[in-house]
Amino acid sequence: MAEDRDMPVIDLGDSTKRAALFERIRRDHSVEIAEDYVELIADLIETNGEARLVDLADLLGVSRPTVNNTIQRLQKEGLVESKPYRAIFLTDKGRTVAEHARQRHHLVLEFLHLIGVPADIAEADAEGLEHHLSEQTLDCLAKATELLKKAASKDRGHS
Repeated sequence: MAEDRDMPVIDLGDSTKRAALFERIRRDHSVEIAEDYVELIADLIETNGEARLVDLADLLGVSRPTVNNTIQRLQKEGLVESKPYRAIFLTDKGRTVAEHARQRHHLVLEFLHLIGVPADIAEADAEGLEHHLSEQTLDCLAKATELLKKAASKDRGHS
């Protein structure tokens, strides 16, 4: 733990860098909600043939008015189409966002499994991490995942 204190941190006196960091985090949280919704809508459509507001509320553990407000925001962003008392559908843009979110989730989950994180913890951690990692970090994670898979494959071949 002593090593942790030696790691560089953003200088608290540098308000510009600190503000930029927190701006990114706020933006990531906003994107995270949209991605979680479109990913879940895609899953519901694949599983049930439709996505309903009530199902989203139940699965996300939020109120129906919260889901309704978010769906309205996603409509404005061009990610979903919905009419009152009807199912919710993804636009082409929404499907693209959902697929990209799924790919990131799968990558993070696979990496966590490969480094030995238990399945239930890996699933919960991947759900948060997938939204907050930069493309550069995801690229590095993909490379590290491939190296770990090759090493695991060699270990199984020599066992």
